[in-house]
Amino acid sequence: MPDTPLITPDLVAVDVVVADRDEVTRLLVDRLVAAGRVTDAEGFLADVQAREAQMATGMPGGIGLPHARSEHVTVPSLAVAKVPAGVDFGAPDGPATLVFLIAAPSGGDSDHLKILAALARRLVHESFRTSLHHAPDAGAVADIVTREVVPS
Repeated sequence: MPDTPLITPDLVAVDVVVADRDEVTRLLVDRLVAAGRVTDAEGFLADVQAREAQMATGMPGGIGLPHARSEHVTVPSLAVAKVPAGVDFGAPDGPATLVFLIAAPSGGDSDHLKILAALARRLVHESFRTSLHHAPDAGAVADIVTREVVPS
């Protein structure tokens, strides 16, 4: 499915209230399952948690970047949560208010790394983070990410 967009509004959750990173990760995994991009929620969640256990995926600027390659992923995907109260992803400067879950098929090594690299390059820009924080709804978040991150 090469024409499947990386992110769509149904993969974005805004104004999320969660207790911890496991809860926000599960919420995003469930959205990927509902969209038909992940075939096994528990299997993919285990892959993400195994990756998270190797090294925290919090980035400066209030960013959480959980990610995994997994046999349970059908197409490279990006799910996003806006968590106004923040959730701990192990970043040195505190909780993440933007969480990006990158899901890549186990065979798609380079896709996963390209997405991660493109996203990381944008996230260092405060203007990009601010535009996401101010995006009024899921559609706006998906549009901003598509415009700024997805290679055209």
